[in-house]
Amino acid sequence: MASGDELACVYAALILADDQVAITGDKIATILKAAGVSVEPYWPGLFAKALDGVNVRELITNIGSSAGAAPAAGPAAATTAGAPAPIAGKKEEKKKEEEKKKEESEASDEDMGFGLFD
Repeated sequence: MASGDELACVYAALILADDQVAITGDKIATILKAAGVSVEPYWPGLFAKALDGVNVRELITNIGSSAGAAPAAGPAAATTAGAPAPIAGKKEEKKKEEEKKKEESEASDEDMGFGLFD
């Protein structure tokens, strides 16, 4: 579970992202100081480095659309223009693999010659 220091930095980063301000360690520390929250001095810089080049607003709005793929896509999309195409291909491959596994499991039940309610 997240500590109070981590949560405070997360909320400060969200405030900066909401105001469309660049997320830096100094700005996170300033918000925390204004809120009267004291954290270990390394937390603001750590969060700033982790969020460097990440579009936090896009990350939040896409969180429900692909269940985990959005965080991985955030930094890649910010650094390379061709990143979304390979990600879409991976999603399609994943779906095909899941369908194949589903078909194999259904076929394996039929091959045995008996079912649960036979």
